[in-house]
Amino acid sequence: MHGHAAMLAFSALVAGSFSLGSMAAPFVAPAALNSVRFLLAAVIVGAVALATTGIPRSAFRAPWRYPLLGGIFAIYFVLMFEGLKTAPAVSTAAVFTLTPIMAAVAGWVLLRQVTTARMALALAVGGSGALWVIFRADLSALLAMEIGRGEVIYFWGCVAHAIYTPLVARLNRGEPPVVFTFGMLVAGFLVLTAYAWPEILATDWAALPPIVWITLLYVSIFASAATFVLLQFATLHLPSAKVMAYTYLTPSWVIAWEAMLGHGVPPPIILVGVLLTVVALLMLLREE
Repeated sequence: MHGHAAMLAFSALVAGSFSLGSMAAPFVAPAALNSVRFLLAAVIVGAVALATTGIPRSAFRAPWRYPLLGGIFAIYFVLMFEGLKTAPAVSTAAVFTLTPIMAAVAGWVLLRQVTTARMALALAVGGSGALWVIFRADLSALLAMEIGRGEVIYFWGCVAHAIYTPLVARLNRGEPPVVFTFGMLVAGFLVLTAYAWPEILATDWAALPPIVWITLLYVSIFASAATFVLLQFATLHLPSAKVMAYTYLTPSWVIAWEAMLGHGVPPPIILVGVLLTVVALLMLLREE
């Protein structure tokens, strides 16, 4: 139950980064923004680790694990913000709901976690709902595969996210989630900084509009530090497919965020796809 509660909070917090990210994305390079984001999140998580479990020497065994995981998650976040430059927040959230299908495949390849027939049906229902939203309930657009550039970019980020989930369970060697997250964040910051150094130098940080700083603080504290720990915790207690099942709630949360921010809500016909993703979540969470 603790694992399920962690992922419920995860889905609500992640949703905010779609709405805020779509507002901030046009003003700053994605890699530069996420480099600062990883740094701030690492400071927060590191402080929590020191105040709670401490950072044992054993956490430094096989240090190659951290840049591998940090690099993969950095890819996800950079492609997310790149996609949000052109794709609507609800649409990218729908793309995110395709992650459980990819996570189930990655879970089998890396951990030999088996997806049952009922779970496969639930993934199919959720995937159908996601496609309904991505293609704006337009069957002709689906048949012609008319998908936006932003959605395509973000899809590849979601592939990285799906690989990351089972890798956490595979590479963790007993470290507490907060310590393992800290190592991944530090390594991710170093990888991103090395990659985005020219963009970081070229960015006029003082001239950025307030929405960029609001988004940066939100994604660093709530959509990075908090969600990383929640995700690490959940992946150690639930199968990969069930962990990622909670991504099916993301479009619903994003719609709530968009309404609160005054951006309106999608047409009722689009909400049919969102409803299908909620049905898929309920199917996945039922016990065998």
